[in-house]
Amino acid sequence: MSSEVKKRIDTLRELIRENDYNYYVLAEPAISDYNYDMLIKELEKLEAEHPEFISPDSPTQRVGKDLTKEFKAATHKVPMLSLANSYNEDDLNDFDRRVRKELPEGEEIEYVVEYKIDGASVNINYVNGLFNTAATRGDGFTGEEITANVKTIKTIPLRFKESKDIPYRLNDVEVRGEIFMKVEDFKKLNNEREEKGEKLFANPRNSSAGTLKMQDPRIVAQRPLNMFAYVLISTEENFDSQSENLQILKKLGFNINPETRLFKTINEVLEYCRVLEEKRYSLEYEIDGAVIKVNSIRQQTLLGSIAKSPRWAIAFKFKAKQAFTKLKEITWSVGRTGAVTPVAELEPVLLAGSTISRATLHNIDEIRRKDIRENDIVIIEKGGDVIPKVVAVVLDERKENTKATEPPLNCPVCSALLFQPEDEVAYYCENTECPAQEKGRLEHFASRGAMDIEGLGEALIDLFVEQGFLKSYADIYELKGKRDELIQVDRLGEKSVDNLLAAIEESKKQPFAKVLFALGIRYVGSGAAKKLAGHFLSIDELMGAAEEDITSIHEIGPSISGSVIKFFSDESNRAIIKKLVEHGINFKSEKRTSTETFFTGKTFVLTGTLSTFSREEAGEKITALGGKITSSVSKKTNFVIAGENAGSKLSKAEKLGVEIMNESELMIHLQKAENK
Repeated sequence: MSSEVKKRIDTLRELIRENDYNYYVLAEPAISDYNYDMLIKELEKLEAEHPEFISPDSPTQRVGKDLTKEFKAATHKVPMLSLANSYNEDDLNDFDRRVRKELPEGEEIEYVVEYKIDGASVNINYVNGLFNTAATRGDGFTGEEITANVKTIKTIPLRFKESKDIPYRLNDVEVRGEIFMKVEDFKKLNNEREEKGEKLFANPRNSSAGTLKMQDPRIVAQRPLNMFAYVLISTEENFDSQSENLQILKKLGFNINPETRLFKTINEVLEYCRVLEEKRYSLEYEIDGAVIKVNSIRQQTLLGSIAKSPRWAIAFKFKAKQAFTKLKEITWSVGRTGAVTPVAELEPVLLAGSTISRATLHNIDEIRRKDIRENDIVIIEKGGDVIPKVVAVVLDERKENTKATEPPLNCPVCSALLFQPEDEVAYYCENTECPAQEKGRLEHFASRGAMDIEGLGEALIDLFVEQGFLKSYADIYELKGKRDELIQVDRLGEKSVDNLLAAIEESKKQPFAKVLFALGIRYVGSGAAKKLAGHFLSIDELMGAAEEDITSIHEIGPSISGSVIKFFSDESNRAIIKKLVEHGINFKSEKRTSTETFFTGKTFVLTGTLSTFSREEAGEKITALGGKITSSVSKKTNFVIAGENAGSKLSKAEKLGVEIMNESELMIHLQKAENK
């Protein structure tokens, strides 16, 4: 009997795997959703009745139930190097010349051209054909293990498909790919978040990367993640070529980008890059360029790598996306500090997969410099393929009798007179009770870098302000007494309200530096807040400090100190802080460790992108262990910690002979210091 059950379980698993491949990889479903669900239910029932037959590669084991409390460090067997960028065809010709110069004379060279998917890189280890572990790219040498989350993605097989014509042993291999979210799936996800009053994701790439770092794999499983595999790596086998590797990955059940092509000359590569750039607007996923790789693995080995990138591959970045449209009106928005900013109201136009109807104009000086006027035809561009901005005016299309724009005299929201400080281009509304400022301050207070209240986003704050639930920061912590009223609010339900109230309660654990930043004191960014919290240790000490006490802190100047004094001299601000203290918000810093560590007394500069945590979080850890963080490199700097895409600070450190540390080395020192 048990052998019959085992046979049926194996059959069900194979049927489900095959249908997953048809649906998620080939996009060619072979059975109805109902019949698929019936297969899953039968398998779940049999495994529940016979747990001795459950295996890690079973389709029922994709989604774990345990929360991931921390993401462990994972070292890559072969470094995941970043690619050098090129921005024009001359750069690609130079790349071709360098490749030919480094290889033995007379060698034939082929190039593989692939789309550069705008997503999150992942490295997956398979042992004996079974999914073993998965990790983020990290600094290229060490990433974070995200196995439970990656297992939930159905375009990634838990077991290799059987294929008898692969001429290699695949006992222990790494499959690398780019995890992404389709544009339409991303829009749908954001629409759902907006309906719940949750913070919207900026773009598909951010939503993919953020999802992979979530603690609950059950939530990850609900997100529409995909993956294109782009390389197969083995330390046991010598593969022949990149094009062959892609075909092997396809046979093993992975999703391979269908636009990948093989060429024999750089001119063919250039021509295809032009084709790919034209196609980018019709794709269902975001891309930001093409990747060109030498096809032969033997030649790749001969060419080798420099410190950060391989010599055998290069990224060809496409031009920023642009569109033409009419600027109907220039409006002025009010931020949390009272800064009044010009916004271009546009005739809606499709750009880079989304409809753009507004774009930033930055400030009045920018408007005058570009001579931007209402009713002009303008060119808009997505800066970094994310934030729309007005690049230029099409002067040939300008109508007669247009007038130059001038800043308003009064606040567009509360009508208070505007004020322009000396040496500043911005205008300010100084009415602290201006509704726009109230909303802006609340959004800032709840944001990720501040109190990090998940779910309390712009839409929900607008709703709560309009309905009278929120006016100041302190009101956020009084919402728990209005639970029954909140449940009755349109678009909210019991579960949403309870999740929000739990997130509000959790925010009370934020450190003093984050709380101080959350208060939104003008000029006090996260870095200044850390310095102030580290020096004064409590809100009472800071409120009682004289201006000269504040300016005595390294890198805290008169603008910050004057703003701090002004903020705390306002009785309404002091009253709100008193309420926040009563609600249990943390207004005290932990005293620095008395144990001497590697970091004690040393000065560090952070540059580039870190993968394990943000630069801000790294700085907090270093400061807590007795180190000092500064923003500029000098001879007094002990270490520059260089992440991915480190820039001028790294160059300056090299010139000055300052010791450079990568993220892996930093992690080792942190672990040793924290274990003392």
